[in-house]
Amino acid sequence: MTEAELLQLLARGEDSRHQFKRDATNADSLAAELAALANSGGGSLFIGVADNASVTGLDALAVRRLNQLISNTASQHIRPPLSPISHNVQTAQGLVMVVQVPDGLNKPYMDLQGRVWVKSGADKRHVTAREEMQRMFQRAGLLQVDQVPVRHGSISDIDDRAFARYFERRYGESQGQAGLSLAQLMENLQLAQDGVPNLAGLLLFGKHPQRLLQVCQIGAVWFPGTYLGDTRYLDSENIDGTLEEQFQRGMAFLKRSLHHVQAGRGFNTLGQLEIPEEALVELLVNALVHRDFLVSATIRLFVFTDRVEIISPGHLPDSLTPEQIRTGVSNRRNRVLAEHAAHILPYRGLGTGVPRALGAWPRIDLVDERDANQFRAIVWRTVSASVTPEVTPEVTPEVTPEVLRLLQVLNGEKSRTEIMAALGLKDEKHFRERYLQAAMARGLVAMTIPDRPRSRLQRYRITAAGQTCLHAHLPQE
Repeated sequence: MTEAELLQLLARGEDSRHQFKRDATNADSLAAELAALANSGGGSLFIGVADNASVTGLDALAVRRLNQLISNTASQHIRPPLSPISHNVQTAQGLVMVVQVPDGLNKPYMDLQGRVWVKSGADKRHVTAREEMQRMFQRAGLLQVDQVPVRHGSISDIDDRAFARYFERRYGESQGQAGLSLAQLMENLQLAQDGVPNLAGLLLFGKHPQRLLQVCQIGAVWFPGTYLGDTRYLDSENIDGTLEEQFQRGMAFLKRSLHHVQAGRGFNTLGQLEIPEEALVELLVNALVHRDFLVSATIRLFVFTDRVEIISPGHLPDSLTPEQIRTGVSNRRNRVLAEHAAHILPYRGLGTGVPRALGAWPRIDLVDERDANQFRAIVWRTVSASVTPEVTPEVTPEVTPEVLRLLQVLNGEKSRTEIMAALGLKDEKHFRERYLQAAMARGLVAMTIPDRPRSRLQRYRITAAGQTCLHAHLPQE
């Protein structure tokens, strides 16, 4: 670096990457400066420069003293030790020592008191927030959140039959044949520690995971338009349970909220989803497996008339970019959870999920929102944004005979039991899939209490679109 280049840098003033010091004499103070730079992406410390960017300069004796101080500070006052690089620039006012601190590979760096420092603009600050500290340990690989024992959890919170089925399916022998207790097996598989299930173990095999992991669920809403702030909605559901249950119910919500197209199939079939199911499966699984559990937020699933949004808490880890994951580059945030999920969910864990989703449906935007600390997958639909079940009742969709029968008996508001009795049906699964969900997927039937889908007071009513459809298919007198 020449004097001209140095002066040009100094003229820009201090910032997160450039710090000025007239001199340095205290090892503890210097350790805080070096650690803050290493924890915050690296930078340079200019010694022999006043706060106002004027060069005060150093003599040869001061430079020798500073070299010894920097060496001792970096090796003995910072944990883990740092290896800064220094060089001197000759100016008209004397020497300026430029100490370059690389972005640390073993974060977080601490001083001798165990304090973690980071840059805050041109200044530095002491990290005290637990979540920020946890995140730094997570990025350094020192904290695997999915392996943290769940507070107040116990082995009694685990569904032993569900675990036994998984163990036998994966390893080819029963729990009894293994000769170990449930707690021992789970600990061997890194799903528990000292008899306490960790986050992965509880989320995969818990009886009621959300009792202890409240935010580990999906919030799903089906909007009648394109605006997130719309106060109207066609359906909503808080989807809880194990990871497998959340996946199944999340996919069921998507299937009943999206249109089905005939695609050459027979009249009596439900048809294919307007968005290939493979694309939705891959994106939903990725959100469930790779979410950041340090972020106190649920996974969100929004269905609009022009798009589907799957929002996962936490931005992409480290320097991973949307462009990289499009090509199959991956960075597993939850290693143990991902390892076991690969044997429970349609998840391969090789970074191939996003490329497969894009191969099945290229109209997908991947947005890494670092400021909001979330990752958004936007799947664009083929339907016009102006077409909604409630707003345009003149659109008459093709319906199956089952849906038409349902519309014919649904006068007023009726419970599920009342509708089944009117139809003369006893098979609840058949009714739910071929009649009720098929009608709701087309916007022909709506819940009277959409924010509580499982309420015992839930009733169903025919919508304006359903009335139009019914009149269109009834014989005209």
